[in-house]
Amino acid sequence: MARPAADISTGMRGYRPGMDYSPSAPRDEDRASILIVDDRPDKLLVLETVLQDLGQNIVVAHSGEEALKRVLEHDFAVILLDVNMPGMDGLETAAFIRGRQRTAHTPIIFVTAYADEIHTARGYSLGAVDYILAPIIPEVLRSKVKVFVQLHRMAHQIQRQAAERVALAQEQAGRTAAEESILRFSFLAQLSEVLERSMDLDARGRELARFVVPFLGDLAVLTMVGEHGQIRETQISWIDPAQPSAACGASVGRIASPLFARTIDQVLASGRAETVEIPDATEASLATFTPGSAEPGVIPIGFNPRRMVAFPLRARGRTHGVLLLAFGTGRQFESADFSFANDVAGRASVLLDNASLYKEVRDADRRKNEFLAMLGHELRNPMAPIRYAVQILRKPNLEDQKRLWSLDVIDRQVKQLARLVDDLLDVSRITRGKIELKVGPVDLTQVVSTAVETSRPLIDSLRHQLSVNLSGESLRVQGDFSRLTQVLANLLNNAAKYTEPGGRIALELARGGSEAVLRVRDSGIGILPENIDRIFELFAQVDRKVDRGQGGLGVGLTLVQRLVRLHGGSIEAHSDGPGCGTEFVVRLPISEGMPASEPSVESVDAQTEFIPFRILVVDDNVDSAEAMTASLRIEGHHADVAYDGETAIEKAKNSELDAVLLDIGLPGLSGLDVARVLRTLPQTQHALLIALSGYGQQEDRQRSLEAGLDHHLTKPVDPHTLSSLLVSLQSARRRA
Repeated sequence: MARPAADISTGMRGYRPGMDYSPSAPRDEDRASILIVDDRPDKLLVLETVLQDLGQNIVVAHSGEEALKRVLEHDFAVILLDVNMPGMDGLETAAFIRGRQRTAHTPIIFVTAYADEIHTARGYSLGAVDYILAPIIPEVLRSKVKVFVQLHRMAHQIQRQAAERVALAQEQAGRTAAEESILRFSFLAQLSEVLERSMDLDARGRELARFVVPFLGDLAVLTMVGEHGQIRETQISWIDPAQPSAACGASVGRIASPLFARTIDQVLASGRAETVEIPDATEASLATFTPGSAEPGVIPIGFNPRRMVAFPLRARGRTHGVLLLAFGTGRQFESADFSFANDVAGRASVLLDNASLYKEVRDADRRKNEFLAMLGHELRNPMAPIRYAVQILRKPNLEDQKRLWSLDVIDRQVKQLARLVDDLLDVSRITRGKIELKVGPVDLTQVVSTAVETSRPLIDSLRHQLSVNLSGESLRVQGDFSRLTQVLANLLNNAAKYTEPGGRIALELARGGSEAVLRVRDSGIGILPENIDRIFELFAQVDRKVDRGQGGLGVGLTLVQRLVRLHGGSIEAHSDGPGCGTEFVVRLPISEGMPASEPSVESVDAQTEFIPFRILVVDDNVDSAEAMTASLRIEGHHADVAYDGETAIEKAKNSELDAVLLDIGLPGLSGLDVARVLRTLPQTQHALLIALSGYGQQEDRQRSLEAGLDHHLTKPVDPHTLSSLLVSLQSARRRA
């Protein structure tokens, strides 16, 4: 190769394995800067004293505004940021720091005496690397900060040595084949060492683009792609003939120059390396698009490349990007050079894939933490009004209006809690393949009608304008009526939640070839283009505003997508960006010529004479048992209670029972064991046995049926469901 890399024994001393990077006694040029931001002088003094042992430059700021000035003046290895400050608080300050390209990846550690789930979730969404609660432990703080100081110093050392690498490479053009082989081996070792210093995928991409120049070419263009093949970022590194002792670099959105862009697209599509001749007429510049710009900019590289080679960065079945290399006049790719560059691309692909896997694990852990924080928030929300309503009900001489209002509050909030639990259980069942669809011919017009009725209270409460446009023909599909209604209701609820009050929601049903197409459009907050692909991910919430009262666990759209796929359909989302609304499109295969089945609704003769039943409630939770018993007695039934299995069996032997409501998770003798005994007793052999349980999986229901129970209800039990079961018993008795 015409211009080999630096000599491992001299010029590359900064990359030597085993070198000590500890900050115990750094030289002045190696000192890193640490920014401490707090409005209290005493806390600043404590933090500064604790970190002095690291031997770095300590910079302090007394407010968020002052901190922003400091980051304009210095590069910081890490920022320690107080959350609660007057004026601009720590979270706002972090948002401004993240919004600046130069400091977008500067580590931020929040130091605070208080951090609830919402503040923690928002802090991590702003890129916080850690939360440290006061009072601080000096050893813990020093060890955390020391890690980021070391990483910062390594990065700066790499930048300083880039100039050495360029200069030395130009002096070593006359190497023998043996020396060339040694240098290539050295280059691969140094490349692995440099890329492995950071587990950040984008940082590894930037280091790769810088490191390969000038050893593999005078110009390197590294295009990184996302999970779904979209171009995320492009790194450009080149040797300027006017200043050959230093490499230049730029980070852009994507390449606009037609030949370069076409070559990158071909390699991404084929997965194979390409060699391209560049016409003489090609301008000695690169046209690029930067994020947010409508017009291309021009990066002058100072020479006219004659030939370029492009290699796919692909490992373990996943493509992470394309590495494009080009030489200036007087340098050519030989077969050995091509093979070596291809080997470098292969090794780099594995290292990039490792960083990608690490990012996926880290993102999954972050989403889990955010989900747990949001779960706590969403579960507490209904608990507060329930508690207030109970306190109101305890007041003497309570007005009927206040009493009814309190009861309505409790009923609504319990339904909200049940919905959250049901969503989680549904996702779990689908993920494990345990969900069963009751498939039959379904008229989508009826699905639309039922879903609109379900979502109407939420839509009306937010004063949204809902328009429904149905196809003139009857569109039928093979599916589960209840699940398809759930899909559409979830989409309508999602549109209502993420649209400001008084917005517009449009629902449309039409034929699209052999498919039925459902569209739900809203005028809401919209979605950033980079977030479109992840809104269907489990626990993902692309809008983290804590004032969005409808909340949710981030499982609704995941549930919708998986239910649609179970029906053989597809779903996609579209948005032109923030403030431009969102559209969800569901496509389902049409079943021609099949009559649609009506949703099953059991009717009850209102004129039927009421017959009181003898019912035994068995539950070790005293409050739950007493509440159920009192409710049944108010309805006119003869209800008794038992708090364990043995007592329940004794009471069953001494009375003729019509029905037994049986908790499964009893201490000692379980509910299933009690049911088996009750089926052997003449007094309860033909009684209606209803299981009450917090577990509602299919295997739980199967175990209940095998034990002799007639029905399996999950807690909290819907009073209407229980009443309908008792009415069915009443009808059976009347017919008998």
